[in-house]
Amino acid sequence: MDLDTLKAGGKAALARALAEIERHPDAPETVALLDQAYQAPTAHVVGMTGPPGVGKSTLMNALIGGWRKSGRRVACIAVDPSSRRSGGALLGDRTRLSTDPEDQGIFVRSMAARDRLGGLAGLTVSAMVLMRALYDIVLIETVGVGQSETDVAGVADTVLFCVQPGSGDSLQFMKAGIAEIPHVVVVTKADMEQAAQRARSDVLGALSLGGADGADGWTVPVLMVSSLRQDGLDQLIAAIDDHRAFLEGSGRLVDARHGQAALWLCEAVRERWGREGIRRAGDLSLPPGESPFSRLATVNTRLGCA
Repeated sequence: MDLDTLKAGGKAALARALAEIERHPDAPETVALLDQAYQAPTAHVVGMTGPPGVGKSTLMNALIGGWRKSGRRVACIAVDPSSRRSGGALLGDRTRLSTDPEDQGIFVRSMAARDRLGGLAGLTVSAMVLMRALYDIVLIETVGVGQSETDVAGVADTVLFCVQPGSGDSLQFMKAGIAEIPHVVVVTKADMEQAAQRARSDVLGALSLGGADGADGWTVPVLMVSSLRQDGLDQLIAAIDDHRAFLEGSGRLVDARHGQAALWLCEAVRERWGREGIRRAGDLSLPPGESPFSRLATVNTRLGCA
Protein backbone atom coordinates (compact mmCIF):
# COMPACT_ATOMS: atom_id res chain seq x y z
CA MET A 1 0.00 0.00 0.00
CA ASP A 2 1.25 3.50 -0.85
CA LEU A 3 0.03 7.07 -0.28
CA ASP A 4 -1.80 7.27 -3.61
CA THR A 5 -3.77 4.14 -2.71
CA LEU A 6 -4.64 5.59 0.70
CA LYS A 7 -5.78 8.88 -0.82
CA ALA A 8 -8.02 7.02 -3.26
CA GLY A 9 -9.38 4.67 -0.59
CA GLY A 10 -10.49 7.35 1.86
CA LYS A 11 -11.10 6.77 5.56
CA ALA A 12 -11.58 3.02 5.26
CA ALA A 13 -8.17 2.60 3.64
CA LEU A 14 -6.49 4.73 6.31
CA ALA A 15 -8.16 2.71 9.08
CA ARG A 16 -6.85 -0.51 7.54
CA ALA A 17 -3.36 0.97 7.17
CA LEU A 18 -3.26 2.03 10.82
CA ALA A 19 -4.38 -1.44 11.88
CA GLU A 20 -1.56 -2.97 9.84
CA ILE A 21 0.97 -0.57 11.36
CA GLU A 22 -0.17 -1.57 14.84
CA ARG A 23 -0.08 -5.29 14.06
CA HIS A 24 3.13 -5.34 12.00
CA PRO A 25 5.22 -2.25 12.87
CA ASP A 26 8.45 -3.83 11.61
CA ALA A 27 7.14 -5.21 8.31
CA PRO A 28 8.99 -3.90 5.22
CA GLU A 29 5.68 -2.71 3.76
CA THR A 30 4.95 -0.70 6.90
CA VAL A 31 8.39 0.89 6.95
CA ALA A 32 8.16 1.76 3.24
CA LEU A 33 4.76 3.42 3.70
CA LEU A 34 5.93 5.43 6.72
CA ASP A 35 9.11 6.46 4.88
CA GLN A 36 7.00 7.74 1.99
CA ALA A 37 4.67 9.62 4.33
CA TYR A 38 7.56 11.13 6.29
CA GLN A 39 8.97 12.62 3.09
CA ALA A 40 5.63 14.17 2.08
CA PRO A 41 4.31 16.26 5.00
CA THR A 42 1.23 18.33 4.22
CA ALA A 43 -0.67 18.94 7.45
CA HIS A 44 0.08 21.22 10.35
CA VAL A 45 0.15 19.14 13.54
CA VAL A 46 -1.62 20.60 16.57
CA GLY A 47 -1.25 19.01 19.99
CA MET A 48 -3.82 19.70 22.70
CA THR A 49 -3.10 19.00 26.34
CA GLY A 50 -4.28 20.02 29.76
CA PRO A 51 -5.67 18.50 32.97
CA PRO A 52 -8.49 15.94 32.72
CA GLY A 53 -11.92 17.55 32.65
CA VAL A 54 -10.71 20.85 31.23
CA GLY A 55 -12.83 20.45 28.11
CA LYS A 56 -10.29 19.22 25.56
CA SER A 57 -12.73 16.93 23.77
CA THR A 58 -15.39 19.64 23.53
CA LEU A 59 -12.80 22.04 22.19
CA MET A 60 -11.64 19.38 19.72
CA ASN A 61 -15.20 19.12 18.42
CA ALA A 62 -15.43 22.89 18.00
CA LEU A 63 -12.06 23.12 16.23
CA ILE A 64 -12.99 20.33 13.81
CA GLY A 65 -16.15 22.24 12.90
CA GLY A 66 -14.26 25.48 12.43
CA TRP A 67 -11.62 23.93 10.21
CA ARG A 68 -14.18 22.04 8.13
CA LYS A 69 -16.12 25.27 7.51
CA SER A 70 -13.01 26.64 5.82
CA GLY A 71 -12.66 23.47 3.74
CA ARG A 72 -9.68 22.01 5.56
CA ARG A 73 -9.42 18.25 5.98
CA VAL A 74 -8.87 17.20 9.59
CA ALA A 75 -7.47 14.02 11.13
CA CYS A 76 -7.68 13.55 14.90
CA ILE A 77 -5.87 11.28 17.31
CA ALA A 78 -7.64 11.03 20.68
CA VAL A 79 -5.55 9.28 23.31
CA ASP A 80 -7.89 7.78 25.90
CA PRO A 81 -7.31 6.16 29.29
CA SER A 82 -6.90 2.41 28.99
CA SER A 83 -9.15 -0.35 30.19
CA ARG A 84 -7.31 -2.31 32.86
CA ARG A 85 -9.18 -5.43 31.76
CA SER A 86 -8.68 -5.34 27.97
CA GLY A 87 -5.92 -2.75 27.56
CA GLY A 88 -8.04 -0.92 25.01
CA ALA A 89 -9.18 2.69 24.93
CA LEU A 90 -12.32 3.59 26.84
CA LEU A 91 -13.38 5.82 23.92
CA GLY A 92 -14.72 8.57 26.18
CA ASP A 93 -13.58 11.30 23.81
CA ARG A 94 -15.53 9.89 20.87
CA THR A 95 -18.85 10.36 22.68
CA ARG A 96 -18.32 14.14 22.74
CA LEU A 97 -17.72 14.48 19.00
CA SER A 98 -20.62 15.37 16.74
CA THR A 99 -18.81 14.80 13.45
CA ASP A 100 -20.54 13.43 10.37
CA PRO A 101 -19.34 9.83 9.83
CA GLU A 102 -19.96 10.27 6.08
CA ASP A 103 -17.63 13.28 5.85
CA GLN A 104 -14.47 12.04 4.14
CA GLY A 105 -12.69 15.19 5.29
CA ILE A 106 -12.72 14.09 8.94
CA PHE A 107 -10.92 11.07 10.37
CA VAL A 108 -10.86 10.29 14.10
CA ARG A 109 -8.77 7.54 15.67
CA SER A 110 -8.86 6.70 19.38
CA MET A 111 -5.80 5.11 20.96
CA ALA A 112 -5.19 3.54 24.33
CA ALA A 113 -2.48 5.15 26.46
CA ARG A 114 -1.85 1.79 28.18
CA ASP A 115 1.17 2.09 30.48
CA ARG A 116 2.77 5.11 28.83
CA LEU A 117 3.14 8.14 31.11
CA GLY A 118 3.74 10.76 28.44
CA GLY A 119 0.10 11.38 27.61
CA LEU A 120 0.43 9.65 24.23
CA ALA A 121 0.05 6.12 22.88
CA GLY A 122 2.82 4.04 21.33
CA LEU A 123 1.28 4.32 17.87
CA THR A 124 0.85 8.09 17.99
CA VAL A 125 3.98 9.09 16.05
CA SER A 126 3.49 6.58 13.23
CA ALA A 127 -0.19 7.52 12.91
CA MET A 128 0.63 11.23 12.98
CA VAL A 129 3.23 10.91 10.22
CA LEU A 130 0.79 9.00 8.02
CA MET A 131 -2.07 11.42 8.66
CA ARG A 132 0.24 14.39 8.13
CA ALA A 133 0.77 13.27 4.55
CA LEU A 134 -2.96 12.90 3.87
CA TYR A 135 -4.76 15.78 5.61
CA ASP A 136 -4.49 19.55 6.13
CA ILE A 137 -4.64 19.49 9.93
CA VAL A 138 -3.71 16.73 12.37
CA LEU A 139 -5.08 17.30 15.88
CA ILE A 140 -3.71 15.21 18.75
CA GLU A 141 -5.48 15.22 22.11
CA THR A 142 -3.51 13.75 25.01
CA VAL A 143 -4.98 11.65 27.78
CA GLY A 144 -4.59 14.58 30.20
CA VAL A 145 -1.47 16.32 31.37
CA GLY A 146 -0.26 15.98 34.93
CA GLN A 147 3.36 16.70 35.76
CA SER A 148 5.09 14.33 33.34
CA GLU A 149 2.69 13.98 30.41
CA THR A 150 4.41 16.50 28.13
CA ASP A 151 5.39 14.20 25.26
CA VAL A 152 2.97 16.04 22.97
CA ALA A 153 5.67 18.70 22.53
CA GLY A 154 7.73 16.03 20.76
CA VAL A 155 5.14 15.32 18.06
CA ALA A 156 3.23 18.56 17.44
CA ASP A 157 4.13 21.71 15.54
CA THR A 158 1.84 23.84 17.69
CA VAL A 159 0.94 22.89 21.28
CA LEU A 160 -2.25 24.16 22.91
CA PHE A 161 -2.42 24.06 26.69
CA CYS A 162 -5.95 24.22 28.11
CA VAL A 163 -6.72 25.86 31.45
CA GLN A 164 -10.08 25.65 33.24
CA PRO A 165 -11.27 28.64 35.25
CA GLY A 166 -11.63 28.24 39.00
CA SER A 167 -9.89 24.86 39.16
CA GLY A 168 -6.33 25.72 40.08
CA ASP A 169 -5.12 24.76 36.59
CA SER A 170 -3.34 28.10 36.31
CA LEU A 171 -1.21 27.14 39.34
CA GLN A 172 -0.48 23.77 37.73
CA PHE A 173 0.61 25.67 34.63
CA MET A 174 3.29 27.50 36.61
CA LYS A 175 5.31 24.29 37.02
CA ALA A 176 8.32 24.72 34.79
CA GLY A 177 8.04 21.49 32.83
CA ILE A 178 4.53 22.41 31.69
CA ALA A 179 4.96 26.15 31.26
CA GLU A 180 7.67 25.53 28.68
CA ILE A 181 5.62 23.46 26.25
CA PRO A 182 2.68 25.54 24.93
CA HIS A 183 2.67 27.86 21.93
CA VAL A 184 -0.93 28.90 22.63
CA VAL A 185 -2.77 28.84 25.97
CA VAL A 186 -6.55 28.43 25.95
CA VAL A 187 -8.72 29.34 28.92
CA THR A 188 -11.70 27.07 28.34
CA LYS A 189 -15.28 27.66 29.51
CA ALA A 190 -14.89 31.40 29.02
CA ASP A 191 -18.61 31.77 29.76
CA MET A 192 -17.55 31.61 33.42
CA GLU A 193 -16.53 35.24 32.82
CA GLN A 194 -14.86 36.59 36.00
CA ALA A 195 -13.28 33.25 36.87
CA ALA A 196 -12.03 32.96 33.28
CA GLN A 197 -10.55 36.46 33.40
CA ARG A 198 -8.75 35.61 36.65
CA ALA A 199 -7.38 32.40 35.16
CA ARG A 200 -6.13 34.32 32.13
CA SER A 201 -4.42 36.88 34.36
CA ASP A 202 -2.77 34.10 36.38
CA VAL A 203 -1.40 32.44 33.24
CA LEU A 204 -0.12 35.73 31.86
CA GLY A 205 1.65 36.30 35.16
CA ALA A 206 3.17 32.82 35.07
CA LEU A 207 4.43 33.37 31.54
CA SER A 208 6.05 36.67 32.46
CA LEU A 209 7.69 35.17 35.56
CA GLY A 210 9.04 32.23 33.56
CA GLY A 211 10.90 34.53 31.21
CA ALA A 212 10.67 32.13 28.27
CA ASP A 213 7.70 33.81 26.60
CA GLY A 214 8.94 35.61 23.49
CA ALA A 215 12.50 34.34 23.90
CA ASP A 216 12.42 32.65 20.48
CA GLY A 217 10.50 35.47 18.80
CA TRP A 218 7.04 34.02 19.47
CA THR A 219 4.84 35.53 22.17
CA VAL A 220 2.43 32.95 23.58
CA PRO A 221 -1.16 34.21 23.23
CA VAL A 222 -3.54 33.47 26.11
CA LEU A 223 -7.04 33.21 24.65
CA MET A 224 -10.44 32.70 26.22
CA VAL A 225 -12.74 30.28 24.40
CA SER A 226 -16.25 29.03 25.05
CA SER A 227 -16.67 25.94 22.90
CA LEU A 228 -20.41 25.73 23.57
CA ARG A 229 -21.03 29.33 22.55
CA GLN A 230 -18.34 29.26 19.84
CA ASP A 231 -16.88 32.42 21.40
CA GLY A 232 -13.19 32.97 20.69
CA LEU A 233 -12.93 30.00 18.32
CA ASP A 234 -12.03 32.07 15.25
CA GLN A 235 -9.31 33.83 17.23
CA LEU A 236 -7.89 30.48 18.35
CA ILE A 237 -7.79 29.12 14.78
CA ALA A 238 -6.13 32.36 13.66
CA ALA A 239 -3.51 32.03 16.42
CA ILE A 240 -2.70 28.47 15.30
CA ASP A 241 -2.34 29.70 11.71
CA ASP A 242 -0.14 32.56 12.90
CA HIS A 243 2.15 30.12 14.70
CA ARG A 244 2.46 27.96 11.61
CA ALA A 245 3.34 31.05 9.55
CA PHE A 246 5.92 32.01 12.20
CA LEU A 247 7.53 28.57 12.11
CA GLU A 248 7.65 28.46 8.32
CA GLY A 249 8.84 32.05 7.95
CA SER A 250 11.66 31.58 10.46
CA GLY A 251 12.73 28.17 9.09
CA ARG A 252 11.98 26.54 12.45
CA LEU A 253 9.35 24.09 11.19
CA VAL A 254 11.73 21.80 9.29
CA ASP A 255 14.31 21.92 12.08
CA ALA A 256 11.72 21.19 14.77
CA ARG A 257 10.30 18.20 12.89
CA HIS A 258 13.78 16.81 12.31
CA GLY A 259 14.55 17.16 16.02
CA GLN A 260 11.31 15.37 16.90
CA ALA A 261 12.14 12.52 14.52
CA ALA A 262 15.62 12.16 15.99
CA LEU A 263 14.21 12.08 19.52
CA TRP A 264 11.59 9.50 18.52
CA LEU A 265 14.28 7.27 17.03
CA CYS A 266 16.26 7.22 20.28
CA GLU A 267 13.13 6.61 22.35
CA ALA A 268 11.99 3.78 20.06
CA VAL A 269 15.36 2.04 20.38
CA ARG A 270 15.34 2.51 24.16
CA GLU A 271 11.78 1.20 24.46
CA ARG A 272 12.59 -1.99 22.56
CA TRP A 273 16.20 -2.67 23.61
CA GLY A 274 16.70 -0.73 26.83
CA ARG A 275 19.73 1.31 27.85
CA GLU A 276 22.09 -1.47 26.82
CA GLY A 277 20.53 -1.39 23.36
CA ILE A 278 21.14 2.34 23.13
CA ARG A 279 24.81 1.72 23.98
CA ARG A 280 25.18 -1.09 21.46
CA ALA A 281 23.38 0.86 18.73
CA GLY A 282 26.16 3.44 18.70
CA ASP A 283 25.58 6.66 16.77
CA LEU A 284 21.83 7.30 16.51
CA SER A 285 22.08 10.77 15.02
CA LEU A 286 19.62 11.28 12.18
CA PRO A 287 20.93 13.13 9.12
CA PRO A 288 18.57 15.83 7.80
CA GLY A 289 16.03 14.39 5.40
CA GLU A 290 16.48 10.77 6.48
CA SER A 291 13.41 8.90 7.67
CA PRO A 292 13.58 7.63 11.26
CA PHE A 293 11.50 4.58 10.35
CA SER A 294 13.94 2.98 7.93
CA ARG A 295 16.77 3.92 10.28
CA LEU A 296 14.98 2.19 13.16
CA ALA A 297 14.43 -0.92 11.04
CA THR A 298 18.16 -1.06 10.31
CA VAL A 299 19.05 -0.67 13.99
CA ASN A 300 16.53 -3.32 15.05
CA THR A 301 17.93 -5.78 12.52
CA ARG A 302 21.50 -5.16 13.66
CA LEU A 303 20.71 -5.47 17.37
CA GLY A 304 18.51 -8.50 16.80
CA CYS A 305 21.30 -10.32 14.98
CA ALA A 306 24.01 -9.30 17.42
